[in-house]
Amino acid sequence: MRIGSGAGFAGDRIGPAVDLAARAGLDDLVLECLAERTIALGQQRKLRDPAVGYDPRLRARFERLLPVTGEHGVRVVTNMGAANPLAAGAVTRDLLVDLGVRGKIAVVTGDDVLDRLDLRVPALEDGIPLADHGAVVSANAYLGADALLPALDTAANVVLTGRVADPSLFVAPLAHRLGWELDDWPRIAAGTLVGHLLECAGQVTGGYFADPGVKDVPGLAELGFPFAEVASDGTATIGKLAGTGGVVSTGTVREQLLYEVTDPTGYRTPDVVLDFRPVRAEQTGADRVRISGAAGMARPAELKVSVGYRAGYRAECGISYAGPNAASRARLAADVVTTRLRGTGLRIRAEVLGALKDSGEPTDECRLRVAAMAPDQAAADVVCHEVEALYTNGPAGGGGVRADVREVIGIVSALIPRSDVETRVTVLEADDAAA
Repeated sequence: MRIGSGAGFAGDRIGPAVDLAARAGLDDLVLECLAERTIALGQQRKLRDPAVGYDPRLRARFERLLPVTGEHGVRVVTNMGAANPLAAGAVTRDLLVDLGVRGKIAVVTGDDVLDRLDLRVPALEDGIPLADHGAVVSANAYLGADALLPALDTAANVVLTGRVADPSLFVAPLAHRLGWELDDWPRIAAGTLVGHLLECAGQVTGGYFADPGVKDVPGLAELGFPFAEVASDGTATIGKLAGTGGVVSTGTVREQLLYEVTDPTGYRTPDVVLDFRPVRAEQTGADRVRISGAAGMARPAELKVSVGYRAGYRAECGISYAGPNAASRARLAADVVTTRLRGTGLRIRAEVLGALKDSGEPTDECRLRVAAMAPDQAAADVVCHEVEALYTNGPAGGGGVRADVREVIGIVSALIPRSDVETRVTVLEADDAAA
């Protein structure tokens, strides 16, 4: 089968995904749009308005993508449901109706475990109980391929999920089409390897890889997204469409192999524990790399949970100085701000940006940036007010003040028994769309 990657994060481009759907002969297209902080922010939006919480770009993406995937018979699997998969499903159904396209949407829920998470358990990162980090606003378990297979069995055109482990979004359609059992650890390991390589989309075709003069990537402005041709034994070839920018090489593949992997001997996912050591990457042609050799052990007994908590407010503000002696005036401004904020108990970071040219000579234009974390918005506002006050109370020639204060959602992780996580599939149909 052939599976493609249509997004690697929430802010990814849509054009390469549409191109893949139209020209790559795909069976499935996966859009991976969630990060740990992304879903916590989605939960925050949902607290303010229960009708939202899904990916805010969902409708804009699907307006362009679904007519093409429908025309070419490509199934879409995506976690753009974020903190509100059912609402995302309803929006998608309504969009299909508006487009006059028939379709079936399968929505996977159950990753939200806030009501069953023991906040006394220690966070994996620091060993401190979850409750001691701050008010918890979200807790989403990383679902695996087993949660998605019932949705794929519905013959849906679109499968929408919340938090699913990134590679599992690929493992599920691979297992479904190729007939793999989920306890066939070598094949599930191979599918997880494919998913790990594709999950960040353009990263394996040269994005986040390019380094001029060291690792040159042609046509980066028109970067194409990757696909994988996967055999029933799990061996796969990573490629991209002809005529698109970027490159698929053993270099891009090997770099992506290690991306976000802390233990390459035992990479834990909900589906398998993957050992990268036997993996081989072989260049078989232009923009074609064959991968093989993944080894797998039985899946973990627990699921990882991403926990979002209220971590305070961040103040970030700045002011520019130009002309002779600009850097000295900016440094004086920094001293004024830090002195006036000394009694607040806040840790202030003040730095002068652009103080020197490449030659090492002083520049005639620079900017003071001041940042701080505060326990509440009022304290954060004080920081930015002090920067604003530099207009008439600081060194000569300051201008262009910009200030930003926003709440910060912190992220930690914990484990939860699989038995505490219950998933469900809800099917929505736009069967009257073409009437």
